[in-house]
Amino acid sequence: MSSIRVTTLPNGLRVATDTMPDVQSVSLGCWVGVGTRNEAASVNGVAHLVEHMLFKGTRRRSAFRISEEIENVGGQLNAYTTREQTAYYAKVLHEDAPLALDILSDMIQHSTLDAEELVRERTVVLQEIGQSADTPDDIIFDHFQSTAYPGQAIGRPVLGSAEIVGALPREALVDYIAGHYGAPGMVLSAAGRIEHDRMVDLAFKAFGDLPSGAPPKPEPASYTGGDFREERDLEQMHLVLGFDGVGVHDPDFYAHSVLSTLLGGGMSSRLFQEVREKRGLVYSIYTFTGGYHDGGLFGVYAGTGEDEVAELIPVVCDEIAKVGADVTEDEVARARAQLKAGTLMALESSMSRCEQLGQQILIYDRPVPVEEIVAKIDGVDRDAVVKATSRLRASRPTVAALGPIAKLESYDRIAERLA
Repeated sequence: MSSIRVTTLPNGLRVATDTMPDVQSVSLGCWVGVGTRNEAASVNGVAHLVEHMLFKGTRRRSAFRISEEIENVGGQLNAYTTREQTAYYAKVLHEDAPLALDILSDMIQHSTLDAEELVRERTVVLQEIGQSADTPDDIIFDHFQSTAYPGQAIGRPVLGSAEIVGALPREALVDYIAGHYGAPGMVLSAAGRIEHDRMVDLAFKAFGDLPSGAPPKPEPASYTGGDFREERDLEQMHLVLGFDGVGVHDPDFYAHSVLSTLLGGGMSSRLFQEVREKRGLVYSIYTFTGGYHDGGLFGVYAGTGEDEVAELIPVVCDEIAKVGADVTEDEVARARAQLKAGTLMALESSMSRCEQLGQQILIYDRPVPVEEIVAKIDGVDRDAVVKATSRLRASRPTVAALGPIAKLESYDRIAERLA
C-alpha cells in the first residue's frame, strides 16, 4: 500500500502527503510552479526577490517573529528559486507541523512587503549578485545558460542583474505575486509523521482563500547554443561545454541521466579518470543535466590552469565522442546502480521525500512511484546511451569560458571536434 495520498482543495491547491510513521519529524512546504522563466525581461530577478521578501514580515508576524517562532521549536525554515519553481519549506518535530504550516501560509498570503524592509532586502540581494559575480565557478553557469538560450526568459539569471533588481519597485512584487501565486499552480507537500486527512483539514483552513487562477504559461524554450568567453585575471579558466539536452517529459530523460553519470558523475567516471587521474589537468570536472518541461541542457564543467587549457579541450571532446563508440554494458550497469542508489537513499530523508513529491506533482501532475523510476533507470541499456550521445552531438554546442582563455581553441574548432 502506498504511503502517498493527494487531495485537491476546491480552489485547486493540491495537498500531498507521504507518511513515514517511524520518524519523529515532518518536512513540509509549498512548491510554486513559477520561477525566472515566468518573468518579463524588465523585472528579471523579481521571483527571487519575492522569495526573500516573504520572510520579512506579515500582518501578524514581524521578520524576527517568523524566525523566532520556528526556532523556538527547534525547526528550520528556508526557500529557494529556480527557473521553473519557487519553494518555501520547513522541517519540524511532528507535533509542530500545524505551527510550521501556519507560518508558511502566513508568509505566502499575508506578507506586507514593507517598503523599508524592501530597501534593506534589495541591498542584501545586490550583495548576493555581487558575490555570485565574484565567484567564477558560480557565475560561469549563468553565462552558459544565457548563451544556450539567448534573449529568452529561461536564459536569464535567477538572481537578476544589479541594475534591474536595484530599481524594482514594490508594485512589481505585488503584481508578480497576484499573477503567479494562484492555488492551481501550487502544491502543499509534506513527508514524515503526518496524517493525510489532518493535513488536508489544516491546509483548507490555512490556504482556502488562495486565488484559484492559474499562472500564465511561459514562452517556449528554444535552444540556440553559441560561444561566450571572457578574459579575467584568475588562476584557473572555468569552462562549461554543453549541448541541447532533454526535458523531463522526454522518453530519453533517463538515458541522458545514465550517460551523465558514466561520463562525469563520480570518481570512476570517464572524464574524472582520464582528465584528472591520468593527466592531472584539473582538480574539478563533472557533468550535469538540467531538465525543463519543454527542453533541457547537458553540460561538462571543468576548472583548469592556463597552461593546461590547450590540452583539456581535445581530451574532453574525445571522451564525449568515445562514449558513443566503445561504452560497455558494465559501465552502463555501474551508472544505473549509482542512479538507483541515489534515488533509494533519498527515501530515508523526510525532506527529500517532501521535495520530490512536490516537484513530481508540479511536473507530472501525479506522484511517481519509486518502482516506476527504478524501472525506467533499469530500462537504459548500452544502445540507449549510444543514442543519447549521438543526439547530444547533433546539436550546436554551447561554450562558456571565464579566466585565462588565450590558449582556448576557437569555437569552430571545438564544434568540429564534437561533430
